Amino acid sequence: MLNREHYKAQLVEALHHNPVVALIGARQIGKTTLARELLSEHAATYFDLEDPTVAALMENPMTALSSLKGLVVIDEAQRAPEIFPTLRVLADRSGADTRFLILGSASPSLTRQASESLAGRIAIIEMHGLSIKEANTDSPDKLWLRGGFPRAFLAESDLASFRWRTDFIRTFLEQDLSNLGFGMAPAKMRRFWTMLAHYNGQVWNASEVAASMGIAPNSSKNYLDALEQTFMVRQLLPWHANVKKRLVKTPKLYFRDSGLYHALLHIENQQQLFTHPKLGSSWEAFALEQVLTALQTRDAYFYAAHSGMELDLYLPNRGNLGIEFKRQDAPKITRSMREAIKDLSLKELWIIYPGNREYELEKGIWAKPLSTI
Repeated sequence: MLNREHYKAQLVEALHHNPVVALIGARQIGKTTLARELLSEHAATYFDLEDPTVAALMENPMTALSSLKGLVVIDEAQRAPEIFPTLRVLADRSGADTRFLILGSASPSLTRQASESLAGRIAIIEMHGLSIKEANTDSPDKLWLRGGFPRAFLAESDLASFRWRTDFIRTFLEQDLSNLGFGMAPAKMRRFWTMLAHYNGQVWNASEVAASMGIAPNSSKNYLDALEQTFMVRQLLPWHANVKKRLVKTPKLYFRDSGLYHALLHIENQQQLFTHPKLGSSWEAFALEQVLTALQTRDAYFYAAHSGMELDLYLPNRGNLGIEFKRQDAPKITRSMREAIKDLSLKELWIIYPGNREYELEKGIWAKPLSTI
């Protein structure tokens, strides 16, 4: 059983204080399942905008929604942008006890529409892939291999999980991207996505990828934006400090789901994973997503200079915290860590590693097992 009750608690709390709440996240990540649990516990009405009949009904959203009471759930809300002005009117009704929960799979388009039409009336919650805690597992290796999509993690075998993920990738490319408004050719997007696998954890070079594919740099950027907006990849921005160094100013690229990353690399089991040349970058990306999910922060950066000095993760709003990811049995302090501590005046630096013992290497520098974060 998965332990995702904290998302339900967040939704209930947000719906108590806001007339509209948006739950966003990747396709198949569990948004609809969570919403249906709320439906079973509250007087509620559910609209799925993937249903053509429901979509036709929402062509007149005021007529469809104005008489409803209690909780109203609207799934795949980005398919009907015309509902957002209507939700603003309905949210402003005096004495109304209706609450609207909207679910979406394309972050920027949905949040932009919601922010423009529902400013001050909406709370936005992002649903991530499974965390180690949610998966109820003492060892993160299974979650690392299969990724955080519930059906991929819960599959009866590694092979069944791999097949689910390859099917997900095909459906995502051939149907989902088009349905979400991205007009990329599936074959070209698959090739681009596969090429990105070799940049996981590295600084993004749009011109290099574009040249390899024989496309314009702007096309490369559009492909990347589509994958970012659908929660497939993360662009981690660089932090610019006032120091006498030539700092890296280009984002780093990370796959948000390790299972999809492994599927694109044709990694089916742990034996193949532990002998693969991309083992280190895979674990770093997995660990980074686990940390950001656990600490619930969007204000995250990396810090690097052209001299080679680098800090994997900098969280200025989490106590000026620096984080390094090391897939080592006994991580050690490096020169880069000391430079980052000095440049950024870090209060603490954590070295996240796959061991099971937490200890202080020296004052303010801690080795912390990923499973404890």
